[in-house]
Amino acid sequence: MQHYKAHLRDKSHTAALGVSLARALLPGMAIYLHGDLGAGKTALTRALLHAAGHQGHVKSPTYTLSEPYRVMLDGQSINIIHYDLYRMGSPEEFLDAGFREDFDGRNVCIVEWPEKAQEVLPQPDLRIILTVAGDGRDVELQASSALGSSCLQRLHFPQIL
Repeated sequence: MQHYKAHLRDKSHTAALGVSLARALLPGMAIYLHGDLGAGKTALTRALLHAAGHQGHVKSPTYTLSEPYRVMLDGQSINIIHYDLYRMGSPEEFLDAGFREDFDGRNVCIVEWPEKAQEVLPQPDLRIILTVAGDGRDVELQASSALGSSCLQRLHFPQIL
């Protein structure tokens, strides 16, 4: 499967990656974001959502666990559902909340802290690992399905190595 690395010099590069990802998204994708607190997971998702057409405020779902956004993607109206599982106590909470049903092949599901529900989450199409590196971030994008590979093939981001 495809695999890319890049260095994001500052917040503007993180936002630029979010814009590029929004243009490469495909319906039904599951994207898992890995990284420590402050690594830029929410900032990347916020830029992606705005580039996908969401006009309003994008808040971190730290307390609500999930926030859905309706956007147009390749002429289709779809949901991008942003999850933040940091405060989740157990994988069963994910199942009890009914979140597993959102991974239905139509919604784009973006999950921060997927390791908190690893046992019950479906396999991701794309893993994004963000690591603080000086004033910027290192990012690694790993496709783990044909859908993830298609997304990375569509990705136009000049900093990709």
